[in-house]
Amino acid sequence: MTSKFSFVSQTLEQLKKEGRYNYIKENEGPQGAWLIINGKKVLNMCSNNYLGLANDPRLKQAAIEAIEKYGVGPGAVRSIAGTMKIHRELEKKLAEFKGTERSLVLQSGFNANLAGIPPLLPTPEAAVFTDELNHASIIDGIRLTKAKRYIYKHGDASDLEAKLKEGKDHPIKLIVTDGVFSMDGDLAPLPEIVEVAEKYDAIVYVDDAHGEGVLGDHGRGIVDHFKLHGRVDVELGTLSKAFGVVGGYLAAESLLIDYYEQSGRPYLFSSALTVPDTAAALRAVEILMESDELVRKLWDNAKYFKEQMQSLGFDIGHSQTPITPIMLGESKVAQEFSAKLFEKGVFATPIFYPTVPKGKARIRVMISAAHSKEDLDFGLRAFEEVGKELKII
Repeated sequence: MTSKFSFVSQTLEQLKKEGRYNYIKENEGPQGAWLIINGKKVLNMCSNNYLGLANDPRLKQAAIEAIEKYGVGPGAVRSIAGTMKIHRELEKKLAEFKGTERSLVLQSGFNANLAGIPPLLPTPEAAVFTDELNHASIIDGIRLTKAKRYIYKHGDASDLEAKLKEGKDHPIKLIVTDGVFSMDGDLAPLPEIVEVAEKYDAIVYVDDAHGEGVLGDHGRGIVDHFKLHGRVDVELGTLSKAFGVVGGYLAAESLLIDYYEQSGRPYLFSSALTVPDTAAALRAVEILMESDELVRKLWDNAKYFKEQMQSLGFDIGHSQTPITPIMLGESKVAQEFSAKLFEKGVFATPIFYPTVPKGKARIRVMISAAHSKEDLDFGLRAFEEVGKELKII
C-alpha cells in the first residue's frame, strides 16, 4: 500500500476500532426465510424480501420465458434503443397498480431518486424541503442540484410549514419525504404534509420504497393507505424489496413522466432494466393485484413477532410497519449481539452510525411473509438467549 492511500487504511482501522466496520456475509443460495451462509443454514431476519417473492417460482418462470422471447439485456439506454415492449407493459401495469396516469421504470430505487428529484429543482431559485431522516438516495438526489435546501424536523408537519413560510417566495417548492422510514419503521405524516403543501403550492414527492407491497390495499403503498390519490405529485417505488426483484420507478401524471423521459439522467445515460428483471417484476405486480394474501401474512407475522419481543422486554422503538428495530445503543454491542445470534442460527445484521445516529445502534429485524410461525419462534428463542446473556433484558 502506497502512502497516497494511507487515509484509506486509517479510515478502515478507525471503523474497526469503533465497532463500525461492516463484515459482509455471502449468501450461497436463493433468498428466502432461511439462507445458506458460509455453509451454515440460518434464519434470515434482515432482508427486504417482505412478501417472499424473491424465489417465487412464478417470477422465475416469467423471467425464463422473457429471456427466450427477448434475450437477456436491452443493449442500450431507454432513450436510444433500449426501450422494449416488456418495459412498457410493466410501466402500464405499475400505473394501474398505483392509480396514476403513467409510470417510468428505472434501474433501481436509488437511481429513480437521482432521476426524479433533480429535474424538479432546475434552478438555484428553486427550493427543496426535506425530512432530516430521509434516505441517502434522496440526499444524493438533492446534492445534484443547486436548489436552496430546507431541512425540517423528522415527521414534523408544523416545522415543515415554518420552513415553507421562510421559503415562500421561491418560484418552485419541492417537499420530499420517505413514506416509511427504513431504520425506525415509522410513517411520514402524509395527510398533514399534503395539507401544508397545498397551502403553499408546493410539489409533493414521496419515496415509498418500504411502503410498496406493505401498506394500502393489496400493498399499493402509503398514498393508498392514507387515501391521498391525486394529491401526491410523484411516488417513487422500488422493485427490489417487496416485489422481490430489482429496479425502481416513478409514478405520476403523464406530463411529469414525459418530462422525466427528457431530463432524468439515469434514464438517459444508463442502460435499461434487464429483460428477466422486468418480466419478474411484472409478474410480481400481477400477483399483488390478484390477491392480498401475502400482504396479510406479512402483517400477521409482524404483529406476532413484535408482541413477543415486547413481552420479552426488548425495546423495539415505535415502528408502525413490519420493520422491527431492536434498540441496543452502542455499535460494539450491536456487533456482538449479531455475532451471537449467528452462532445460534439467526442472521440479523447490526445497524450503526452513520446509517443511524450515534448511540442508536440496533438490530433491524425485517419480517417476511415467507416466515412461518415456527421460524419466528426459533428467532425469538435466539433473541431471548442472547438478550439475557448480554444483559439487554
